Amino acid sequence: MTDPNKFQAELQSDVRKNPHRIAFLTRRSSPQVRPQDDERVMTYPTALARFVIALEIGFLALVWWSLIANAPLEGIADPMHTPNPAKAPWYFLGLQELLHYFPPVVAGVLIPGLVVAALIVIPYFNINIEGRSIWGKKEHRRWVMLAVPVFAVVIFVLFAVPQLAHGDGALPWVDRFLDLVMPVIPTLIVGSALLWSSRFTEQSPGAFQRWLAGRPLSFWIMTWFLVELILLTAVGTFFRGPGWMWVAPWRS
Repeated sequence: MTDPNKFQAELQSDVRKNPHRIAFLTRRSSPQVRPQDDERVMTYPTALARFVIALEIGFLALVWWSLIANAPLEGIADPMHTPNPAKAPWYFLGLQELLHYFPPVVAGVLIPGLVVAALIVIPYFNINIEGRSIWGKKEHRRWVMLAVPVFAVVIFVLFAVPQLAHGDGALPWVDRFLDLVMPVIPTLIVGSALLWSSRFTEQSPGAFQRWLAGRPLSFWIMTWFLVELILLTAVGTFFRGPGWMWVAPWRS
C-alpha cells in the first residue's frame, strides 16, 4: 500500500493479469448506469391506490344493487310461531349445513377452528414463493402423500355421516343417500383433479394440461375450501325445506 510502484496506469485488457481497474471521469462524462426492471412495486401509493379503487367500485356496485332490488325480507317476527326451516343468513348457511352432518362440537367448533388455524399456519409452512408445480420432484412419493389425506377425509365422512343420516328411519332413502355423499363431493372432485394433474407436465401439448400441471399445493387447498363452502351454502339455500329435508328449489 505504501509502494507507489504497485499502481501503474497502462492499457491492458487481460483481467487475470491486472484485476484492478481505474475509471477516469471528466467533467463532460458520467458513469453509465443501467437500471434493472423490478417486478415489485411500492405498497404506497401503487398498491394502496388499487385497493382504494377496488373498494370504491365494490361500494358503488352494492349501492346500485340495493337501489334496484328489494331485500327478500319476511314478515314481522312472531315469538309464538317459529318458521320451518329456520335458516341462518346465507353467509352462515354453510356452517348450518355442517351442523346437519356432524355433532355441534365438531361442526361448530372443531372444523371452523381447524380451518382458521390452517389458514394461519399454511402460509408459513413450506413456502413456495415461485409457485412451482407440486409434481416437480419425487412424483411417486408425493402422489402417495397426497392420495392418503384425500382418501382419509372421504373415509372419515363416510363413517361419520351414516350415523346421523340413518338415525331417523323415517327419512327417504334418497335423502339418506344425498346426506351421505354430499360432504365428500368437493373432496372427490378436487382430489381427483389433483391426482389427475400428475399425468401432465409443463411441456404437455394442451394449454389446460400445462396450466393444471403447474398449480402449486396452495392452489389445490384453497380450491377445495372454496368448492366445499360454495356447495354447502348452495345446498342450504336452495335445497333445504321444512325439517331440513331435501326439497327441489322450484317447489314452494
